[in-house]
Amino acid sequence: MGNREDLLVGAKACLRDKGYDRTSVRDIATAAGVSMAAIGYHYGSREALLNQALFEILDEWGDAMGRALLPDADGSARQSFERIWQSLIEDFGAHGDLWLASVELFMQAQRQPELRTALAAGTAQGRRGLAAILDGVPEEQVAEGSVRTVGSVQLALVSGVMIQHLSDPATAPTAAEILDGIRGLAGLAR
Repeated sequence: MGNREDLLVGAKACLRDKGYDRTSVRDIATAAGVSMAAIGYHYGSREALLNQALFEILDEWGDAMGRALLPDADGSARQSFERIWQSLIEDFGAHGDLWLASVELFMQAQRQPELRTALAAGTAQGRRGLAAILDGVPEEQVAEGSVRTVGSVQLALVSGVMIQHLSDPATAPTAAEILDGIRGLAGLAR
């Protein structure tokens, strides 16, 4: 790998270990084994490098989650959906700093138009990926209606549950409670 790739790997490690705000230029350079000046040369700024690293981590996570959450052989949608939520909740606990960094990214995007554009594209990809997982089809086969409904609502649920787990994991909902809540909401929507 070259310095550019080493920096990206180092930034990902720092995001996982320290989170977005606590990661310094020195931390990244040390983790990558390169000079601090290399960050400016290859990425322009610490923020640009961390943003790219975070987008890649979230993309990698989405790919891994999609592979891990394929429907059960018996086709039980309920078990698959509960397993999806259980995996998400475990991930929130195991990688809290990473999820906090993703929240920080949303806040920064409000002040940075280019980041906001990239984040909007990532959010659209996330909706499509979630719809594909839940519909049990490849992303390129997901109907736009499913992206706008199933994908959007699942992304909203994931974001809200993540915030609850970051702020108070002891009282945040379990996978079973989330399913009960969805059933309750579905009853209200009838």
